[in-house]
Amino acid sequence: MAIREVLKMGDPRLLAVAEPIAKFGTPELDALLVDMRDTMRDLDGAGLAAPQIGVGLRVVIFGFESNPRYPEADSVPYTVLINPVLTPLGEQQDEGWEGCLSVPGMRGLVPRYRELRYTGFDEGGRPIDRTVKDFHARVVQHEVDHLDGVLYPRRIRDLSQFGFTDAMFPGEDITDD
Repeated sequence: MAIREVLKMGDPRLLAVAEPIAKFGTPELDALLVDMRDTMRDLDGAGLAAPQIGVGLRVVIFGFESNPRYPEADSVPYTVLINPVLTPLGEQQDEGWEGCLSVPGMRGLVPRYRELRYTGFDEGGRPIDRTVKDFHARVVQHEVDHLDGVLYPRRIRDLSQFGFTDAMFPGEDITDD
């Protein structure tokens, strides 16, 4: 159990495509998941992908009851998602403000599919198959992007809607990413 350093934008490891997990229920996978959970919670993250802590595997975690970084967001159930596959359900996208533990202190307006289905596996190799929408769908898309070497600033359509949180939202109590 350890809080791990989160890589920051500019580190080439964040641009690599992660490798799939081949074996479930291993001590190494269990230890990785504990470190990811401890790191995410320590930093008030909504989610965390293994590549963000320098591990090039297709593993993401996400979920919270409430989150000071996203005070208006509905809760998202804590989920371990391994080898995920995302399928958008329709073409409708919404723009929403996102931050990232790998892009600290900044926010951007990012388009994401409103509704999607995600499949994959939990830590024991049991299948996961969920249909989600709104913030839950946004969080999953953000985290899975990390597995393909994509950070949210690459998704922003209008760079005037990207900047430092304290400059874009002066006087608002938005916790630093």
